[in-house]
Amino acid sequence: MNSLVALATDPAAWAALVTLIAMELVLAVDNLVFIAIITNKVAPHLQAQARRIGIGLALGLRLGLLGTVAWLVGLDEPLFGAFGFEFSWRDLILIAGGLFLVWKATKEIHHNVDPDPAPDIFDSQKPSLGFGSAIVQILLLDMVFSIDSILTAVGMTSNLTIMVIAVVVAVTAMMLAADPLSRFVQQNPTVVMLALGFLLIIGVTLIADGFGHHVPKGYIYTAMAFSAGVEFLNMLARKRRDRLKASSAASG
Repeated sequence: MNSLVALATDPAAWAALVTLIAMELVLAVDNLVFIAIITNKVAPHLQAQARRIGIGLALGLRLGLLGTVAWLVGLDEPLFGAFGFEFSWRDLILIAGGLFLVWKATKEIHHNVDPDPAPDIFDSQKPSLGFGSAIVQILLLDMVFSIDSILTAVGMTSNLTIMVIAVVVAVTAMMLAADPLSRFVQQNPTVVMLALGFLLIIGVTLIADGFGHHVPKGYIYTAMAFSAGVEFLNMLARKRRDRLKASSAASG
């Protein structure tokens, strides 16, 4: 109750809330792109259900982790040193999550470039994905993104109410954007490759962060926004060419 009163009357609390919501929304983009890519490989009648479960898991994990903030902050404590680096549990989780994203993005890019590849390391599974496998993969990445999200929140404010509100707003936005984004990705094959490239970049930055080399997310998202803008112009150009061809065919 005191937290709610402080939030309602303290301009600094409002500023922290707005900043944290913006940061959580940015971090949610990573999670949402991965969920869209994974669920589009599930049987069509199960895709919406997989997205809802995946985003529900994201909300549950974030809220659950908020209840263990003191333990979570302890994940930053160094565990051991190797190769000139000190590693904490957070670092190990980020590195593992980054490696998984790099592997997954590379595997999907491989399948998109060559839909019928010869047997190799990338062909341990068929291109189509089972419902249970999709949920497990989403859960693993939800865990990585949730820890990153909550540690970011803890670094910006100590007000638990503000953190809960920011997380709920971000996950609600994910829920609303999930279906339109997945349909857009599915209907535009070139966007699939762009999204996989985004996942590859995100995986590399998670690995770098785990090794203590923090890459400002502003740089990453600026590059992603620029790439998306170029792809949008390409889509407009393709549609214009298609209309001109259709018009020429009709007049001919």
